[in-house]
Amino acid sequence: ILSRLGFPLEIGEVSKSTLAIVWNMRFPRVLLGLIVGAGLSMCGSVMQSTVNNPIAEPYVLGISAGATLGATLSIILGLKVMISLGAFLGAILATIAVLIIASMQGRMTTSSLILSGTVVNALFLAFSNFIISVGANADSVMTIKFWTMGSLAGTSWADLVLPTIVVGMVFLFFSTQYRVFNAMMMGDEAALTLGIPLRFYWYLYVTMVAVLTAVLVATCGIIGFVGLITPHLARGLVGTNYKRLFPVATLLGALFVIWADVLSRVTIPNAELPI
Repeated sequence: ILSRLGFPLEIGEVSKSTLAIVWNMRFPRVLLGLIVGAGLSMCGSVMQSTVNNPIAEPYVLGISAGATLGATLSIILGLKVMISLGAFLGAILATIAVLIIASMQGRMTTSSLILSGTVVNALFLAFSNFIISVGANADSVMTIKFWTMGSLAGTSWADLVLPTIVVGMVFLFFSTQYRVFNAMMMGDEAALTLGIPLRFYWYLYVTMVAVLTAVLVATCGIIGFVGLITPHLARGLVGTNYKRLFPVATLLGALFVIWADVLSRVTIPNAELPI
């Protein structure tokens, strides 16, 4: 890879097939793993602060269930080239439904947001299971099962463009929001006392997390656990101040997915497990 990038290394002759495998398959896969892991960890850190709940994660908004429903419909209808688009639209639809339900009492609270996410998640998963039970053949079921478990297999350079742009922009924005995150972690009343317009930031952060998570899920499927555990690992290393916690959690998330992907490829010889 370094030689391909122009570094003067004496590594001897490299066959074209080896170069193609490393440069066009392995390297994009590693980069996508870094990007997806960083993005999911960012979303987990933001959601845990936004709803002031240590077990919150990116999929608390029903995003995973929405993406599953969208992807399932695309696969069942034979539109396999549109799985990513279907997953993205399903994730966005689920988020909109959560925001509408959470605001039905006139004002959105952290409790209503979590409960709405739970309801939407259950409904969308029920729809997905119903569609699979009545309309899926064996091949479709295997495709749906593998996709919903998440995988970086088959990554190309083109797959990196949109996630890289979105993750980069969201990271730059959230890196400036540590004061708001710290205030939210003290509770709603404390944040309001400090002059934080919670309603505005709830809608802003939830929307950004939803869009970022939808992009990541549409790219590589549903990869769980990353957004939940890495913020806690970061807290153990650098404390609860989001000025340090957020970038450290982002880095840990990137490394976490890379190693998870490695394990998925070496655990069973001649086979690859979903992440």
